Amino acid sequence: MERKKIAIIGVGLIGGSLAIQLHEKKLSSHLIGVESSPEHAAQALELELVDEVLPLEEAIAAADVVILAIPVDSMVSLLPSVLDKIDRQIVLDLGSTKSQLVEVISQHPKRGRFCATHPMWGTEYSGPSAAVKGAYENKAVILCNPEQTDEDVLEWVKHMFTKIGMRQLVMEAKAHDLHAAYVSHISHITSFALANTVLEKEKEENAIFELASAGFESTVRLAKSNGDTWAPIFVENSEYILEAIDTYIEKMEIFRKMIAAKDEAGLKSIMEEANKIRKILN
Repeated sequence: MERKKIAIIGVGLIGGSLAIQLHEKKLSSHLIGVESSPEHAAQALELELVDEVLPLEEAIAAADVVILAIPVDSMVSLLPSVLDKIDRQIVLDLGSTKSQLVEVISQHPKRGRFCATHPMWGTEYSGPSAAVKGAYENKAVILCNPEQTDEDVLEWVKHMFTKIGMRQLVMEAKAHDLHAAYVSHISHITSFALANTVLEKEKEENAIFELASAGFESTVRLAKSNGDTWAPIFVENSEYILEAIDTYIEKMEIFRKMIAAKDEAGLKSIMEEANKIRKILN
């Protein structure tokens, strides 16, 4: 397939990392950034993530492909107007929630020009300076409700993800949001909660720094994530996230009761059950 002019709306961690691979894999002939933050726009140009930064309408008019890599609440409000402005361009998103997004454009006359995707990758950092080379290689990407996407759009989107080294899975939007709540979103919530617990009870920053083991660091790492990104995700996917939180609290209560009862055998049993995750994530 020939290279395309690609506009990325939101050149931060996710959009910027993709921009690097779009260039390296020769998928783009020209990369256009769209940024609401003048600081991020300047960084994206300085780091050569994009060739130029344009206002939204100019970027859409100049592009063959439009990629949305912004917080999910902004995406839900912006996508319909993006579809209003396109002719035959390809439009896709990189968001972490899907149900509301596909619902809001379900009756749009240009619905077929959009492909809902979720590359399963990220770090706790944000902004253009956080962009990572080779970020998406050997990671999974979810294509949601592809039967609602025009064949030529789907073909190019699949080609793009294949070229940047991602394995592709297909899910219905609500099923995606359910799985994302348990596999991705709850991890961030528990990390934020653990960080707040430690910061509330352990007032000496030096003690946290000196005593924190690799286990604590890896568990709390996600608490460094950007609230502007994650608060909208928690709200958008609240139905399934609340279900995940309730299940998590049930499991924590079991641990609490067994520890209070000094039930060593019971504790070993539930930890051995948890160890089965090794077979999946070895």
